[in-house]
Amino acid sequence: MSAREVIDALRARGWMLATAESCTGGMIAAAITDEPGASSALDRGFVTYSNAAKIEMLGVSQATLDEHGAVSEPVAAEMASGALRLSAAQIAISVTGIAGPGGSETKPEGRVCFGVATPDLIYTETVEFGARGRAAVRKASVDHALELLLDTLF
Repeated sequence: MSAREVIDALRARGWMLATAESCTGGMIAAAITDEPGASSALDRGFVTYSNAAKIEMLGVSQATLDEHGAVSEPVAAEMASGALRLSAAQIAISVTGIAGPGGSETKPEGRVCFGVATPDLIYTETVEFGARGRAAVRKASVDHALELLLDTLF
């Protein structure tokens, strides 16, 4: 799973990608733009680290944030849906999680929620990467997001 493979799969479909990132802070979009020809596959990226940014930039509901918290599949779904709606993309990926250090008993360090949205689908999942350190959780999140994109595109 690589950014190059994602770009090639997007090009094959004639699709563009939008990203909505919290804990990865734009690292998914950066992985894509590290590759030549990224402009043919990436429409835009939203870095929405704060809850206010999630609301203002992506249309995440305050009620969803209040009920589930920022690190949740419902928020990941709304982030991906918002990125899709507010872009020229045909697929969007979102990520929200606790890279660490820290966390809580109910939301431990290393928990990351992902969302994928297309015109026909909204898919979410949660991955427990564990307390392996901030950089490692963020890197694992980027790798997993690229894998989710490839799985959805094929």
